[in-house]
Amino acid sequence: MLSDGTLFWGRGLGAATMRVGEVCFNTSLTGYQEIMTDPSYAGQIITFTFPHIGNVGANSMDVETTTPAALGLVLRADMTEPSNYRAERHFDDWLKSFDLPGISGVDTRRLTRRIRDGGAPTGCLAHVPDGTFDLDALWRKTQDWPGLEGMDLAIQVSCRQTYSWREGTWEFARTGVDGEDGFEAEPAIKRHVVAMDFGAKRNILRNLASLGCKVTVVPADTKAADVLAHEPDGIFLANGPGDPAATGEYAVPEIKTLVESGKPVFGICLGHQMLALSLGAKTEKMHQGHRGANHPVKDLTTGKVEITSQNHGFMISEGSLPEGVEITHRSLFDGSIEGIRLSGRPVFSVQYHPEASPGPKDSHYLFQRFVDFIDDKN
Repeated sequence: MLSDGTLFWGRGLGAATMRVGEVCFNTSLTGYQEIMTDPSYAGQIITFTFPHIGNVGANSMDVETTTPAALGLVLRADMTEPSNYRAERHFDDWLKSFDLPGISGVDTRRLTRRIRDGGAPTGCLAHVPDGTFDLDALWRKTQDWPGLEGMDLAIQVSCRQTYSWREGTWEFARTGVDGEDGFEAEPAIKRHVVAMDFGAKRNILRNLASLGCKVTVVPADTKAADVLAHEPDGIFLANGPGDPAATGEYAVPEIKTLVESGKPVFGICLGHQMLALSLGAKTEKMHQGHRGANHPVKDLTTGKVEITSQNHGFMISEGSLPEGVEITHRSLFDGSIEGIRLSGRPVFSVQYHPEASPGPKDSHYLFQRFVDFIDDKN
């Protein structure tokens, strides 16, 4: 049930429950388990435009955080039995274990066009096995939900206490070797990075670790003095959900201090928006957002085009960037700002996800750029 009264009937799957949130769509062909566990999807119901969701089952490794942040999912086709050697369980069982509802048999093309043309609406996803629905009550729930603007969700998905991350990236060649699961266990440490956790994905931390970084992860509301007390060589601003302006009320003053410290700073997704706010720019809600693994982005410094993975519903307001902040990347879909840097300083960020798991990997060079800044500084 959408907030304008539009109704989509289908077959329930996953947990028999109800969720209310923003309905968006994702165009990725692979990685549905990573998408469902991406903390940036907090407060959202995901419509998958690719029909074969659940066909490779679920496992304990392809997750970006312990507890899924997404509220539920909408599918065209019913799930099939898993057909992949890495599958540990049926995807439907996995959804039930996290109390996540879903619906299949929906005309996802129609729903996607509705989101594309009218913007991401509030929706109520209800799975009731006996088919007894109070449609008026469901519609009222969509009217009562406040929407993502003004909502600080980062504090809800952030870690509660500081921890260290040492696991590196996954490689097929490492699977089964001496019982290994494919992840690089203990990469050599060459530098120390403190990551501010606004909803960090594990594969971001893995990419930093594989490049020789000891990663100390701190909660979203950590004070700058406490970050600097860890004596980091560089500071990372993680991805996350919600309205950056709302999270910025407590985080922006601290990020300003971190930038002024002179240490290299790298931000991704919400971290990109938080950096922009700390530099004096503004952010705004997008009409439909960018969500998928096929978004072309042009690196204005090299002229190269990268195919990127994206998941964001807010962006930097065009024209709000102050003097001294350069635009480094732009979306070739709508021209929106996809990357910035602070002139003459080792401070930069991107709107998309260079750590993309399972892919594409066109933008992995940005992690190397960050550690190069650290090494040059040292």
